[in-house]
Amino acid sequence: MIRRQDRLRAAAMALALLAASGCATTASDPRDPLEGYNRAMTTVNDVMDDALFKPVARAYKAVVPAPLRTMVRSFFANLEDPFIGANNMLQGKFLDGWTDWARFIFNTVFGVLGINDVASEMGLEKHNEDFGQTFGHWGVGDGPYLVLPFFGPSTLRDAGGLVLDVTADPVSRHRPVDERNAATATRIVSRRADLLDASRLLDEAALDRYVFLRDAYLQRRRSLVYDGSPPREKRPVE
Repeated sequence: MIRRQDRLRAAAMALALLAASGCATTASDPRDPLEGYNRAMTTVNDVMDDALFKPVARAYKAVVPAPLRTMVRSFFANLEDPFIGANNMLQGKFLDGWTDWARFIFNTVFGVLGINDVASEMGLEKHNEDFGQTFGHWGVGDGPYLVLPFFGPSTLRDAGGLVLDVTADPVSRHRPVDERNAATATRIVSRRADLLDASRLLDEAALDRYVFLRDAYLQRRRSLVYDGSPPREKRPVE
């Protein structure tokens, strides 16, 4: 097993080489012209995940009972529904938008501030929308693949959308600051705990973890933009 100090040293060396080369890359995928930088940033994010987020998520999953973890997950998911509804409205999907807002009302009132997802039991579907998808709906292209510090896989379009996502996020706008920070940390740990099994399988199965993550991210985002029915991609002429 690679020691944590070795991982930190590898991350520092990767960033140093990146700076020395003037961000030059040897990308083989036209969607990923910044592959040199992206691989280095992936290494940095992995080091941070191994050193902090993964151990905390494991402890959270071991200590907090499953029913309580479900309530935490449902609470934060409920806070997302008004924002998801707004993006559906911006995309012209008005019925979906009203459904999202109805979910928020029912879950907040009858689900005790969203800790119980009564809306799904009523048949109101949970959606997944953000500003990156809204930009894509109106024809904004992905742009180059981009790995962001802390946030991970993205594209130039989705990174722009992320700025608006964070601005509109009710958790990030909550005051006082100590309550906001506590809520943010709890949400991060909850989400990371939900991904523990998936990340373990990925580490065991992927020959090139970076390429697998990149391709999976781009494929999933394309599917989300086109609501599960993306058109066939045009292959570049060789």
